[in-house]
Amino acid sequence: MKRVAILGSTGSIGRSALAVIDSHPGRLRAVALAAGDNAALLAEQAARYRPAVVAMATPEGADRVRALCGSAAPATIEAGVAGLIAVATHPSADIVICASSGTAALDAVLAAIDAGKTIALANKEVLVMAGRLVTEAARRRGVSILPVDSEHNAIHQCLHGRARQEVRRLILTASGGPFRDYAASALEAVAPEAALRHPTWQMGRKITIDSATLMNKGLEVIEAHWLFGASADQIDVVIHPQSIVHSMVELVDGSIIAQLGVTDMRLPIQYACSYPERWEAPLPALDLTRIGRLDFQSPPLDRFPCLELAYRALRAEGTMPVVLNAANEVAVDAFLARQLGFTAVPRVIEQTLDAHVREEVTGLEAVRRADAWAREYARDAARGLELTP
Repeated sequence: MKRVAILGSTGSIGRSALAVIDSHPGRLRAVALAAGDNAALLAEQAARYRPAVVAMATPEGADRVRALCGSAAPATIEAGVAGLIAVATHPSADIVICASSGTAALDAVLAAIDAGKTIALANKEVLVMAGRLVTEAARRRGVSILPVDSEHNAIHQCLHGRARQEVRRLILTASGGPFRDYAASALEAVAPEAALRHPTWQMGRKITIDSATLMNKGLEVIEAHWLFGASADQIDVVIHPQSIVHSMVELVDGSIIAQLGVTDMRLPIQYACSYPERWEAPLPALDLTRIGRLDFQSPPLDRFPCLELAYRALRAEGTMPVVLNAANEVAVDAFLARQLGFTAVPRVIEQTLDAHVREEVTGLEAVRRADAWAREYARDAARGLELTP
């Protein structure tokens, strides 16, 4: 029996993780849950799974969960970063699924690593901001970091049992988002509603916008660097509209190994939970005869400059990926609030990168300092590019 803690249990990844647990009641058990602001759903989850500890982002949220649960409330209800850490380090947890969005989970992941927990990572920001800190801590503690993102999970499967010297490059696939066939001129006028209509996946608002700008793939390039020890020049991105090939690995002899599967996040979540074993999954088999065709094309960087900005940040390393991530979050928030046009999102990020004086990331303080600076600068840059009424 593997005992599971989930950071972000009320989000799409967290709910899928609980569905995986439901499918394997003799193998998995939820023992600790943390959520953002959905107190009603967390209370329902607490009543169903009976975790030892739950946490909310705010004390007010924790109070709502306590009131909703009544006499059946978990023994421990925490809030804020301390709550995330309490869930991530609970003594009974074996594996921590990090599915919470944004930067708040970094402290919790580092605490979980220090506590010797296996990390199943679905939060890109953790490695984008502090990849060296996190991976070095995991190596020191002998802790595994297992990717939950479908692309990195696919690469992990393709690399299983292979020596590093056998690998020439990693190939991340991208759906291309809703605007992959748009002309550059048409992108000026796209609204948040259009950008939120992803053609393949059902995801949260922020990650869906990142998919539309291809920043999501840029963050995945940085994440792949830290997960697999590949340089920027060894990581390529291809547009694959069908989203059937989740990613590929090219070996030194020219062979390409691909992982194919249905577009359902329960599959990579289950693999991360079952690894190194494989379990049967309550999912439909992939029917290759019904797919018909698999298309691949190079990403149009002239229309989607966010991807190139991510490569630039990765090559610079230090605090540049921190700045990239923070500026992107600010710009996406402004776009969703209709204060910024779609094509202004990469302009805000580029201006912020241009203005930043790179530092080495020697600890969390350097990460926090760069993150705070970048958010303030990006807000000013976004105001300078605001849409006029």
